[in-house]
Amino acid sequence: MKILLSGTASDSHTWNLVYLVLFLEERGHDVVALGPCVSPRLLTAACRRHAPDAVVLSSVNGHGYRDALAAVRALRAEPGLAALPVAVGGKLGTAGHAREDEAARLRAAGCDAVLGDGAADLDALCAFLAAPARVGA
Repeated sequence: MKILLSGTASDSHTWNLVYLVLFLEERGHDVVALGPCVSPRLLTAACRRHAPDAVVLSSVNGHGYRDALAAVRALRAEPGLAALPVAVGGKLGTAGHAREDEAARLRAAGCDAVLGDGAADLDALCAFLAAPARVGA
């Protein structure tokens, strides 16, 4: 699969993105990495330009919920990108624990997978990317 990997608008961290590029490439995916501090507008433009099979958003600064919500809403507002599979993961809030109400809002806005920052979440990301609807996409 071609995966567009991106940080979120307010997150300047890069090691999470470097790790995810290596993790995904080791599993045979073609990764287009946008880097940190990617605005929703830049994300949608990159999706139109690269035509990925899926988008993976990663955040470690604790503002992933807010940033991912804006990003997925921007993607869903674009007719050609409205059905593009999107996963978001990492440290999505500053509370130090997952908040189901925030995850539910992300899913309602169009996130197909909402993941945390643990080892099991990497397995969940692999399962998301391997889902039958995405195989051969």
